[in-house]
Amino acid sequence: LLFPVSNLCGRCRPRDTDLLQPSLNFLYWSLHQTTPCSQQRAVAVLLSNVSLLELLQKVLECTWLRSPPSQPAYLSSEDALLCSGWLLVASLLLYQHRYNTEVHQTLSLDLTEVLNAIIFRKKKPVLLLVSIMQFLRAALRQNFSSSLLVIIGQNAAQGAMQPQPPSLQDAALHPLAMWQVFSLVISLQNLLVHKDLLLSQAVVACLETLVEYLYVKNQDVALHVASQPWHRFLLFTLLNGGQKSFLQPEVLRLMTLFLRYQSSNIISQKEISQILREAAEANLAELPEATSHALHLFLCQV
Repeated sequence: LLFPVSNLCGRCRPRDTDLLQPSLNFLYWSLHQTTPCSQQRAVAVLLSNVSLLELLQKVLECTWLRSPPSQPAYLSSEDALLCSGWLLVASLLLYQHRYNTEVHQTLSLDLTEVLNAIIFRKKKPVLLLVSIMQFLRAALRQNFSSSLLVIIGQNAAQGAMQPQPPSLQDAALHPLAMWQVFSLVISLQNLLVHKDLLLSQAVVACLETLVEYLYVKNQDVALHVASQPWHRFLLFTLLNGGQKSFLQPEVLRLMTLFLRYQSSNIISQKEISQILREAAEANLAELPEATSHALHLFLCQV
């Protein structure tokens, strides 16, 4: 089925949402719900289909070409197709790298447009933001150097927004620029305040991957970003004051991130002790899976 469905997608246009939506979902599902041996063959089939990859290129570009919907909370058929496209490409990036699969057609994306889709997220549904962040995480993990993906660092219009010529820090972080890093971090923090579970998980995971990327590129920049004072205000905002308020998965994962990068001005011994007390008093068997996993990572980091 994978072969004819992928060929069918390649014959479609981005506006053929009724046909493309279930087809792309089937391709995504086929990649994730199979054995490793079959997964490697599935990746090879999809990456050898030039018309499918050209279609995916057009679908992703619709993210910033189409007009925003009038109702931001409503997931239209066009937005649902964009979600499927971003998730499928993120998976292809991951598995192409894992299996070192030959690529017959590359995808070219402007990094500024991808970042702006998150930073200037006006009227974008939560699921679309989550899908774009999944793609961004996959690209960050590979240092934007996948043989499947060609990243354009700056386009002419957005390049004019930079207040100064590229610095040594910008050169070290290429294709990212420092102003983009801080804009993205602030935008992710604002998204966390919404306290939407799916969005919170994606945002924290994106922050983790971003700081890891920065640490490889320039340790000083990574530590500078991780120790910004506004992170502490974010934690105070997330802590709702209720019983066991520290035992929220997004709070625990943020605490773990700050511990990992030694941000002592963000998380102190007092907060660590409070988390340990709440964990000792909690019925661990009744904790949600996401909380248990986040607590495990936090304790290992401590």
